[in-house]
Amino acid sequence: MLKILIPTIMLIPTIWLSPAKWLWTSALNQSLIIALLSLTWFKNMSETGWSCLNPYMATDPLSTPLLVLTCWLLPLMILASQNHLSLEPLNRQRMYISLLTTLQIFLIMAFSATEIILFYVMFEATLIPTLIIITRWGNQTERLNAGTYFLFYTLMGSLPLLVALLLLQNSTGTLSMLTLQYVKPLQLLSLGDKLWWAACLIAFLVKMPLYGVHLWLPKAHVEAPVAGSMVLAAVLLKLGGYGMMRMLVVLGPLTKELSYPFIILALWGIIMTGSICLRQTDLKSLIAYSSVSHMGLVVGGILIQTPWGLTGALLLMIAHGLASSALFCLANTNYERTHSRTMLLARGLQMVLPLMTTWWFIASLANLALPPLPNLMGELMIITSLFNWSWWTLLLTGAGTLITAGYSLYMFLMTQRGPLPPHIISLEPSHSREHLLMALHLIPLLLLILKPDLIWGWSA
Repeated sequence: MLKILIPTIMLIPTIWLSPAKWLWTSALNQSLIIALLSLTWFKNMSETGWSCLNPYMATDPLSTPLLVLTCWLLPLMILASQNHLSLEPLNRQRMYISLLTTLQIFLIMAFSATEIILFYVMFEATLIPTLIIITRWGNQTERLNAGTYFLFYTLMGSLPLLVALLLLQNSTGTLSMLTLQYVKPLQLLSLGDKLWWAACLIAFLVKMPLYGVHLWLPKAHVEAPVAGSMVLAAVLLKLGGYGMMRMLVVLGPLTKELSYPFIILALWGIIMTGSICLRQTDLKSLIAYSSVSHMGLVVGGILIQTPWGLTGALLLMIAHGLASSALFCLANTNYERTHSRTMLLARGLQMVLPLMTTWWFIASLANLALPPLPNLMGELMIITSLFNWSWWTLLLTGAGTLITAGYSLYMFLMTQRGPLPPHIISLEPSHSREHLLMALHLIPLLLLILKPDLIWGWSA
């Protein structure tokens, strides 16, 4: 565990002490080495149960894929941000990379925590760097508004969780994930117990986000700089799903009765946010709403509480992390050239940047869950486990997948096909940095087709 955490912490002095011309290169190299080292966590995946264990941190088949995704994302964020920060003063560039690194430290500690309180503290700590990145380096004037939405939605959701955790500590005497699974099942009967159940889950449902408490997400995504959008879509939304999977072990029998409204909201959200995507004009906003729709499926899969549902949820979280982060990078490459996120103003780009169109095509197909990509494996597993619970859900999930295919193709056709607008006179060619960035997103996604059991979660 410390083999990864200590180099990540030492990345901060590297950033502040390296000379100006080597700043981006050294930060990128060190973070890439950390990312490659983190792949060694996969070697313990053959046994279920905990490995790399110490009193506070450990990995198991559920947290390992998310940890590796977190480490994999830092070099990609540094690669993506290099161009639009090149005009800033040097200290601000250093500050920006340091914030991304602190975010990674908090995320590693959150995903590997064995104590639920440590997980809670790190879950909250990720808010601070993200908030600074959105409000300081965002693009438009609404960024403060977006930051406020982001902060207060998440804080309002997670305060009840803190009270719920302290109550749980009081009644069971432990908050360690290693021992909580052996505590005798709680007899949750009174109204207070039902409120306690809701308090445990609402923080994670806001973070996911569940339809109805999702308004902070499109705002935060649209205003954030590219690295902010990438880490939000790829890792921060997954904190919610991970927390739910960990907490449902304790919540036990009540989940069967109380999860109905949340499952219905999640499935209805798939349709609603998908329909919102169909009439979006803003590229980043479309990708942000598509994240809400995919996370709706994940919420459904987790709350059903069958092995298939949980496996599908984890598969879809990892696959969505890579695909949606890739889409945000592509949206950013468009934005850096045309300085507009409106899809109508920058279309027909296949004429000018044909290789970029290939990346757009693969990323859009991953977003609409084309076989045999892991996105489809995850979606199918969730849809089958939901169908097994109630066959009515097939109407909602089926309509959801159709709408997803519709807006993914709409996004691809609007940005890439058609005549080039006359106002686009000169465009920068695509750089090898951008092609490397896209390759590092989409090649892992394609390789996961060959060995999906790395991210199944319950491998034995």
